Amino acid sequence: MTDAAHLMSVAILIFPDVEELDFVGPWEVFTMAKLLGAPLSVFTLGWPDSNITCAKGLKVTADYPFADAPHADIVLVPGGKGTRVLAQDDGFNTALRPYLAAATWQTSVCTGSALLARAGFLEGRRATTNRGALDFLRAHAPHTYILDERYVHDGSVVTSAGVSAGIDMSLWLVGHLFGEDLARSTQTRMEYFPEPPYGKTS
Repeated sequence: MTDAAHLMSVAILIFPDVEELDFVGPWEVFTMAKLLGAPLSVFTLGWPDSNITCAKGLKVTADYPFADAPHADIVLVPGGKGTRVLAQDDGFNTALRPYLAAATWQTSVCTGSALLARAGFLEGRRATTNRGALDFLRAHAPHTYILDERYVHDGSVVTSAGVSAGIDMSLWLVGHLFGEDLARSTQTRMEYFPEPPYGKTS
């Protein structure tokens, strides 16, 4: 539980070809929790600049370009096909590493976990990613215990599976930091009680 007097900042990274729900889902959780009383400040960071076209064509403007990034207590790295490019981008990885290191929590959704791995935060840890990208993560995280789970918490790192799983991870983190009651209220206000019409497929 955090000190209620301390405003915790959440930075959500976005980049070209980021998967939309990977970051919008957590954004909804954290900002809803803030509305219900959690001491949170939530903002987006654009790489390499503020104007971003996402994987499905949504165009968004980040609050800050990465070069002007304020300090964050929680950094969330989403996934999407853009992670394939960024995983090989030395300039990006060099910039991201100290920013993550300065945060209390390093989190990811989907293939964002590969970017955490490239930055050195998954060494010897348990982690997860999109079910369809487990091999992609293994290629970047050979010393990581990769699990096929909805979300995985290991120390200061929390990773989640694909797309909508980021909502689950963010709700867990809200509950961990601010208590189960607030997390449940957040979930209820969001009406997040998944009952998909076609159920889970294997």
